[in-house]
Parts: sequence; structure tokens; C-alpha cells
Amino acid sequence: MIELGIKSDPIETRYSFDWLFGLMDDLDVRSVQLGSFFEMYVLDLRYFEKIREMAFARNIRLKSMFTAHRELGGFFYNDVYMEKAARSMYERFIDVASFLGADYCGSNPGAVHRDQMNKKAEGIACYIKHMKELSFYAREKGLKGLTIEPMSCAAEPPTSVNEIKSMMTELNDFHRQNSSSTVPFHLCGDISHGWAGPDREIISTNYELFKVAIPWMCEFHYKNTDQYFESTFAFSEEEQQRGIIDLRHITHLIDENEQEFPVWPVTGYLETSGPKIGRDYSDKWLAKCLTESIEAIKKSL
Repeated sequence: MIELGIKSDPIETRYSFDWLFGLMDDLDVRSVQLGSFFEMYVLDLRYFEKIREMAFARNIRLKSMFTAHRELGGFFYNDVYMEKAARSMYERFIDVASFLGADYCGSNPGAVHRDQMNKKAEGIACYIKHMKELSFYAREKGLKGLTIEPMSCAAEPPTSVNEIKSMMTELNDFHRQNSSSTVPFHLCGDISHGWAGPDREIISTNYELFKVAIPWMCEFHYKNTDQYFESTFAFSEEEQQRGIIDLRHITHLIDENEQEFPVWPVTGYLETSGPKIGRDYSDKWLAKCLTESIEAIKKSL
């Protein structure tokens, strides 16, 4: 069974949460993944009371939170000030998730600078150190887990099969050793994340990486892409024609491996930026894009 949800990214700066929850209510989609926005890290928590109340009024569950802008990547820059900022912001992210009653929150780990790829192992070690410490904090705040998103290039671990397995194994070994005081680490998968190398050679397909992630996956993103995983978009009628994602294959892959998931049911969130933001001729099409995409996903289920 797949629970269907929507990540809130596409409304940022152009539609209200009340608008989104109303559309979700009309589509009978009951789970939302709150995407981060710039003000989130400094807002008074009382702001989020309104979001919680609006969701409750529409019978929408604020089940998860996940970053939208790669803003928690400071663990990879080999810079004490960026590391400190990332840690502080991550704790705040957990605070908001806890206040909203979400089960999970997380991000992609971060990116090593392309001109400093030799420092990648150091960045991974820094990230893992902080995640282990943050798992205690997340437990205190009542979360069920911290989530990590596998990415699509060598500079943004985990991307390779080995990186996914080694990072998740180390983190969850730590959780098992401290199971009474930490939360587990899960993956937020993405059906569009494959790995193409410097010459666009396909190193791992999106389906291969998705399947590798299943033993740690509690949620995932529904997102369309092209043959090189270069651009991403949704599942409107036009987008389905130019995308490579086979939604029925994803459903089959999940059903076939049901026993491998750490939690069940797993939640799939439609993740899209939608039409061009900030244009009178494009903002108006967001509802149509989301509606057609949700209908396509439902059909595949």
C-alpha cells in the first residue's frame, strides 16, 4: 500500500497553505510533506499554529518535513562557521517538525565543492557525526525518525550503491546501540534520481538506486525526469509525454518488495516546482499541474 501525499514546494511565494490544503481536500490526498522555506529558521513557532489549524480543518496530516533548497549542507564545506550554522538550522528544523506533529524530517546531506572533491570523505564523516548527535535531539522532540535523500551525482552523497549502504548501515548501527534514546535513520527516496557521469553515461538508473534504498525507505518523492536525470518535472499530460518515469513500474517495484520496507505503508509525495514561478501566465496553471499529476499517480496505483 502506498499513501499518497504532496510536498508543499510549488506554493512557495505564490499560493497560501489554505489554498494547497483545499486542493488536497478536493483531490482526497491526506498527507503533506512540508517543504522548507527561507523564513522557517527564524520564524516564531506561533506562526506554525496557523498551518497546523488549517491542516486539521481540512483533515490533512502534516506527516513529514523535508528541505527544499539544499540549505543544510554546511557539514560538507570544511568550515567551522558553516558547520555551526547547519547544526543550528537542523535543530530548528526538528523543532518545527515536532511542533507540527510530523513523524519525520530530513534533508539531502549536502554537497562537497567540485574543486575540493578530495574532502568528500571528511564531509561525510562530519555529517554522520552530527546526525548521530541529532538523533538524540529528535528522540527528545518526539519524532519517529530522521530522513536522508539519495542524490544524483558524485558531489552529493549518498549517490552510489556503496554510499547508500555504508552511510545507512553506520547510522542505524549507532541507533541500535542507543535504541532507547535515539531515532532510526530512514531514506526519503526519489523515483527520478539516477546517476549519470561526466559524459552523461548512465552509472546507475533511477530504478536501480530506488530499489537499493528500499530497506531504509519510509517515504519517497514522485517526480518525473528525462533520460539523463537532468531536468525534473511532474506528471501532467504534457509532462508524461516527455518524461521517462513509468509510474506503474514504481507501484510494482514497491508491491514486489513490500516486506523489505522498514515501515508500512510507505508514503509517496508528489514533488514538483510546478510551472514557472512569478508569472501571470504560468502561476495560474499550478492547480491543473498538481491535479493532473495526482490523477496520473492514482491511476498507476
